[in-house]
Amino acid sequence: MDFRMVHENYNVADLDRSLDFYKKALGLKEKRRKEAKDGSYIIVFMGNDTSDFELEITWLKDHPQNYDLGECEFHLAFRADNFDEAHRLHEEMGCICYENPTMGVYFITDPDGYWLEIVPNRK
Repeated sequence: MDFRMVHENYNVADLDRSLDFYKKALGLKEKRRKEAKDGSYIIVFMGNDTSDFELEITWLKDHPQNYDLGECEFHLAFRADNFDEAHRLHEEMGCICYENPTMGVYFITDPDGYWLEIVPNRK
Protein backbone atom coordinates (compact mmCIF):
# COMPACT_ATOMS: atom_id res chain seq x y z
CA MET A 1 0.00 0.00 0.00
CA ASP A 2 1.36 3.42 -0.96
CA PHE A 3 0.25 6.77 0.45
CA ARG A 4 1.21 10.15 -0.94
CA MET A 5 0.77 13.45 0.88
CA VAL A 6 -1.37 15.83 -1.18
CA HIS A 7 -2.25 18.87 0.90
CA GLU A 8 -2.48 20.45 4.33
CA ASN A 9 -5.32 22.74 5.40
CA TYR A 10 -5.14 26.03 7.31
CA ASN A 11 -8.31 27.91 8.18
CA VAL A 12 -7.89 31.68 7.99
CA ALA A 13 -9.78 34.77 9.13
CA ASP A 14 -8.94 37.03 6.17
CA LEU A 15 -8.57 35.17 2.88
CA ASP A 16 -7.02 37.98 0.81
CA ARG A 17 -4.49 38.83 3.52
CA SER A 18 -3.44 35.17 3.74
CA LEU A 19 -3.20 34.71 -0.04
CA ASP A 20 -1.02 37.85 -0.27
CA PHE A 21 1.21 36.60 2.55
CA TYR A 22 1.80 33.16 1.04
CA LYS A 23 2.48 34.65 -2.38
CA LYS A 24 5.02 37.17 -1.05
CA ALA A 25 6.64 35.08 1.70
CA LEU A 26 6.82 31.70 -0.04
CA GLY A 27 6.10 32.27 -3.73
CA LEU A 28 2.91 30.19 -3.64
CA LYS A 29 0.23 30.88 -6.21
CA GLU A 30 -3.42 30.00 -6.43
CA LYS A 31 -3.91 26.75 -8.32
CA ARG A 32 -7.68 26.42 -7.95
CA ARG A 33 -10.53 27.40 -5.70
CA LYS A 34 -13.91 26.16 -4.61
CA GLU A 35 -16.63 28.53 -3.44
CA ALA A 36 -19.87 27.52 -1.76
CA LYS A 37 -22.95 28.62 -3.69
CA ASP A 38 -24.36 30.11 -0.50
CA GLY A 39 -21.12 32.02 0.24
CA SER A 40 -20.44 30.10 3.43
CA TYR A 41 -16.87 29.15 2.52
CA ILE A 42 -14.05 29.64 0.05
CA ILE A 43 -11.26 27.08 -0.32
CA VAL A 44 -8.11 28.03 -2.21
CA PHE A 45 -5.41 25.52 -3.06
CA MET A 46 -1.96 27.11 -3.29
CA GLY A 47 1.25 25.64 -4.59
CA ASN A 48 4.29 26.11 -6.79
CA ASP A 49 6.00 24.46 -9.73
CA THR A 50 8.61 22.61 -7.65
CA SER A 51 6.20 20.29 -5.83
CA ASP A 52 2.72 18.91 -6.30
CA PHE A 53 2.00 19.27 -2.56
CA GLU A 54 -0.56 22.00 -1.92
CA LEU A 55 -1.58 24.26 0.94
CA GLU A 56 -5.36 24.43 1.28
CA ILE A 57 -6.46 27.80 2.64
CA THR A 58 -10.05 27.80 3.91
CA TRP A 59 -12.15 30.85 4.79
CA LEU A 60 -15.45 30.29 6.62
CA LYS A 61 -18.04 33.09 6.59
CA ASP A 62 -19.44 32.20 10.01
CA HIS A 63 -16.06 32.13 11.77
CA PRO A 64 -14.98 35.77 12.14
CA GLN A 65 -12.93 35.20 15.31
CA ASN A 66 -9.30 34.11 15.40
CA TYR A 67 -8.66 30.38 15.33
CA ASP A 68 -7.36 28.71 18.48
CA LEU A 69 -4.06 27.16 17.42
CA GLY A 70 -3.34 25.68 20.82
CA GLU A 71 0.33 25.82 21.66
CA CYS A 72 1.43 26.04 18.00
CA GLU A 73 3.35 22.81 18.35
CA PHE A 74 2.88 21.97 14.68
CA HIS A 75 4.24 23.50 11.50
CA LEU A 76 4.71 23.08 7.78
CA ALA A 77 8.31 23.18 6.51
CA PHE A 78 9.63 24.76 3.31
CA ARG A 79 13.11 24.20 1.88
CA ALA A 80 14.61 27.44 0.54
CA ASP A 81 16.96 27.22 -2.44
CA ASN A 82 18.53 30.50 -1.27
CA PHE A 83 18.28 30.45 2.51
CA ASP A 84 20.01 33.82 3.07
CA GLU A 85 17.80 35.60 0.55
CA ALA A 86 14.70 34.02 2.10
CA HIS A 87 15.83 35.12 5.56
CA ARG A 88 16.32 38.71 4.34
CA LEU A 89 12.83 38.76 2.79
CA HIS A 90 11.19 37.39 5.92
CA GLU A 91 13.16 39.79 8.10
CA GLU A 92 11.90 42.70 5.95
CA MET A 93 8.35 41.35 6.22
CA GLY A 94 8.71 41.14 10.00
CA CYS A 95 7.33 37.61 10.12
CA ILE A 96 10.27 35.71 11.68
CA CYS A 97 9.08 34.43 15.05
CA TYR A 98 11.87 32.05 16.06
CA GLU A 99 15.40 31.24 14.94
CA ASN A 100 17.51 28.22 15.81
CA PRO A 101 21.04 28.96 14.57
CA THR A 102 22.35 25.68 15.98
CA MET A 103 20.01 23.71 13.74
CA GLY A 104 20.32 26.25 10.91
CA VAL A 105 16.57 26.88 10.59
CA TYR A 106 14.05 29.57 11.41
CA PHE A 107 10.29 29.93 11.62
CA ILE A 108 7.90 32.53 10.27
CA THR A 109 4.26 33.08 11.20
CA ASP A 110 1.44 33.73 8.79
CA PRO A 111 -1.28 36.33 9.52
CA ASP A 112 -3.30 33.78 11.53
CA GLY A 113 -0.37 32.60 13.65
CA TYR A 114 0.49 29.35 11.86
CA TRP A 115 4.20 28.54 12.10
CA LEU A 116 6.16 27.76 8.92
CA GLU A 117 9.69 26.38 9.15
CA ILE A 118 12.31 27.53 6.65
CA VAL A 119 15.17 25.09 6.10
CA PRO A 120 18.18 25.39 3.80
CA ASN A 121 19.19 22.95 1.11
CA ARG A 122 21.48 20.43 2.77
CA LYS A 123 24.09 18.44 0.89
